[in-house]
Amino acid sequence: METRYSADAVRFERMNTEEVRSTFLIRTLFVPNKIEMIYWFDDRAIIGSAVPVDGALKLEAGEQIASDYFAQRREAGVINIGGNGIITVDGQRFTMAYKDMLYIPRGSKDIQFESDSSSKPAKFYIVSYPAHKEYPIAKAEKKDTLKANLGTDAECNKRTINKYIHPDGIKSCQLVMGCTELAQNSIWNTMPGHTHNRRTEVYMYFEVDSNSAVFHFMGKPDQTRHIVVRNEQVVLSPSWSIHSGAGLKNYSFVWAMGGENQAFGDMQGFTLDDLK
Repeated sequence: METRYSADAVRFERMNTEEVRSTFLIRTLFVPNKIEMIYWFDDRAIIGSAVPVDGALKLEAGEQIASDYFAQRREAGVINIGGNGIITVDGQRFTMAYKDMLYIPRGSKDIQFESDSSSKPAKFYIVSYPAHKEYPIAKAEKKDTLKANLGTDAECNKRTINKYIHPDGIKSCQLVMGCTELAQNSIWNTMPGHTHNRRTEVYMYFEVDSNSAVFHFMGKPDQTRHIVVRNEQVVLSPSWSIHSGAGLKNYSFVWAMGGENQAFGDMQGFTLDDLK
């Protein structure tokens, strides 16, 4: 498990391109036959992936969390962005199709990932935060999600927000998680944008064509920088940073938050005039 130490807003203003990318961009996920994990010190988040090809992969605890098993004091959300697969949690088997999500509660001891086919393996994306209470294990398909349709064709930001883990859906201790899908010919998400003073947020961009990219904007509104993001890469967003993006084509991204509360609308907005 890799450890990532974050940077505050003052240091961020002095970072060059590679320093920004090495601190806030995750480029190492979705490796065949491996579980990849990044421990991010902000809110003690763990971001990871599991791509089982030749057999099952078991989720183990790393030394960073000093626990007997991964979910001893943690909860996790897992979404499949690959072929059909199976997640087994303490003997319970959950079939996972494309964009199915599973909430794994604190106290789950044996967590394993499998693919139905080695020629088209599942790609499990994992986000975990500390938890102080157990909630029921739960699975949701995309059709089961609470949806919000936002944006317009004229503003090139028409998109659907699919909420999986949230107070009115799958219950959790602090994790909130979902997926946003941009409509064809729409490229912008979350603009002019906002920050979350009481939460960190993580974006995993996918469905990005090989000949395309997303330009993710971060930093304080008056001190913005961009990160060029490719398919299936992740951007870490500290509480002081905006998080928005524009792609060359439409794309999707999984968002996940953890922190003081789960109120989806708890954000600090700004206007285009504030952006620099």
